[in-house]
Amino acid sequence: MASYSSRVRADIARWLQAGLIDASTADALARDVEASQRRSLSFGSILAMMAALLFGAAILIFVAANWEAIPRLARVAALFAIILAGYVGGAVLKTRDHAAIGEALWIVAAATFGGSIALIGQMYHLSGDEASALITWGAGTALAAVALRSNPLTVASVGIADAWLFLRGFDYFGRAEFPHLFVVMAIVLFAISFWTRSRAARHLIVLSVIFHLVLMAMEYETLQVAVPLVVVSALLFAAAIFAAEPVDRIVQLGGRLPLHALIGFLVGLAMIQFELADESSNSGFTIASAAALAGIVAAIVLGGRESRGLRWIAYAGFAFELAIIYVVMLQSMLGTAGFFLAAAVLLGILALIIIRVEKRMRAPSVEGAAA
Repeated sequence: MASYSSRVRADIARWLQAGLIDASTADALARDVEASQRRSLSFGSILAMMAALLFGAAILIFVAANWEAIPRLARVAALFAIILAGYVGGAVLKTRDHAAIGEALWIVAAATFGGSIALIGQMYHLSGDEASALITWGAGTALAAVALRSNPLTVASVGIADAWLFLRGFDYFGRAEFPHLFVVMAIVLFAISFWTRSRAARHLIVLSVIFHLVLMAMEYETLQVAVPLVVVSALLFAAAIFAAEPVDRIVQLGGRLPLHALIGFLVGLAMIQFELADESSNSGFTIASAAALAGIVAAIVLGGRESRGLRWIAYAGFAFELAIIYVVMLQSMLGTAGFFLAAAVLLGILALIIIRVEKRMRAPSVEGAAA
């Protein structure tokens, strides 16, 4: 990103010198490049976040290892001091143009807050379970993200909510009811992500909602969840393709809503196929498979030219459809040798289709460059 920004700044200076743009336009372009560079996540920022997480883990392990040797009041004071130092110190560094280190300190404070919930709860024998502790940790991290307008803290709060959903969804806590509370969490965090300008959090929330629906399908009637997921995903894909600008202005996913919609569409149809695979007639499975293949083709035709990521999701979905169609409809007709032969043929066909599609997708850009 730094190399790209340097090239753009050099181009802006050259355009200004050549008289292609005026001084005000050059200044506006330079400010936009600087703002974009500041929002980007560099490799150094990633390393700083990883170091912050390791540092926070080291502090918590040290405190836990010496828990009994430290006086009770000193334990609580030390934990709160780390949290306060992390948030305040990070804010000071942010104001002094050390954004990566400041955000890293905020992550340390958030991690320490989560560890403090467990340690203080154990020390004072507070009532509650691990699920409640995760909710408290996530809520505290989300509040910190709002107060500090922090992108990484927003992502961290979504990650904590996802951990809670995963553990509750798979009965890790011995739940008594399905975790419907996640819907409220997702809505609140999605709203927070606009304030903190965290596009990554929005992407993660959308994928998490799809995972939540998969858990619902496992818990309740599959078709009652999967069919609406397929329909809504198809409508969202159509809206994202045919009204791209106004839709993206609302959801602000950087034009990647079609990718999420295609994932939701394929996941919904996969659940339907698994549900109908045991039918004796296989007619429902055949219809679902045909709909999946038609949807994949439509996605590539409508949105594949503009998005390589969408094409690769479509290719993965096509490969999955070939595999499941073989397993359900052809397995009884072929032996082991036939399986390998059929797999080789299907993979060869898939490779040929991908090569031809990629060539067609690249052809217009090559012709445009020649023109």
